Amino acid sequence: MSNTTGKLFTFTSFGESHGKGIGGIIDGCPPGIELDEAYIQSELDRRKPGQSKIATPRKEDDKVEFLSGVFEGKTTGTPIAFIIWNQNQHSKDYDHLKEVYRPSHADFTYQQKYGIRDHRGGGRSSARETAARVVAGAVAKLVLRQKGIEITAFTSQVGHIAMTQSATKADLSLIETNIVRCPQTEVAEKMIDYIQELKKDGDSIGGIISCIIKGMPVGVGNPIFDKLQARLAAAMMSINASHGFDYGRGFDGVALKGSEMNDAFVKDGNQISTRTNNSGGIQGGISNGQDIYFRVLFKPVATISKKQDTLDVNANEIELQARGRHDPCVLPRAVPIVEAMAAMTILDLILTQN
Repeated sequence: MSNTTGKLFTFTSFGESHGKGIGGIIDGCPPGIELDEAYIQSELDRRKPGQSKIATPRKEDDKVEFLSGVFEGKTTGTPIAFIIWNQNQHSKDYDHLKEVYRPSHADFTYQQKYGIRDHRGGGRSSARETAARVVAGAVAKLVLRQKGIEITAFTSQVGHIAMTQSATKADLSLIETNIVRCPQTEVAEKMIDYIQELKKDGDSIGGIISCIIKGMPVGVGNPIFDKLQARLAAAMMSINASHGFDYGRGFDGVALKGSEMNDAFVKDGNQISTRTNNSGGIQGGISNGQDIYFRVLFKPVATISKKQDTLDVNANEIELQARGRHDPCVLPRAVPIVEAMAAMTILDLILTQN
């Protein structure tokens, strides 16, 4: 069941990086939703490889083909199956890795767990699998849009270069105006320059993606073991290279006193609201009606062309200089993946409330 997520809105992904294709099956999608294939393709285009000078040069059109669950442009309520055919594999680029363990990669753990591994791009451990998540997430977004819920993610930090604006005050309309997907233009330029420098040096870098969910109703989520933030954390930590999650003021709030951290309740017309939103829209594991905001930390890409010491499958010490086409920084292409996982999580929880 590790290839399936969700309880009522479920998604199962399949396929490998260098196999014939990748795809998925969505079950539990409400009927009558207009399946805007142009929009879904545009979401895939935000994630696809080869889209900029700071991304992997692998060229894939990533055209999604829907196989079931759609009639006359609308969802039928039955399982939605789809596939994305792989078109640009260079499997021979990975022959030198057949008996080598890449530092911090899944090579070793997959070999130990399954007794076999696909060394061509990592098989199921490859981030290529996330293209299928973006399709399912785009479908979830279409459902959430009808409920007035919008999910927007962006790059807020690359290495030591961070936005100086608060993520909650960022101009979200600027996210797609630059290739690193940072809404603070002058900071984005510095991020791009830094990534390019590391790419030339054969190295990689990590960073942080921030996400804001607007239009959330009150009461989504459950106490104890099914808290809203716990579900979001699990979804985010399932993404390749993710290494951390926090929400609201998160780890920054450790320096605040209770009198500074607490969100005072105030009247907003006939509604109850809060003066601040340090809780990040979640209290007691349940949404309080304020914007939900969280951050996901991503580590540097493990496969780099810079020389590294490692071991082969026979425990011989070797020096590895990996070849292949890899991202020097995953963040720009991970933005739509974060949105997709958030959308599936939120929709699944909303459906369980009904």
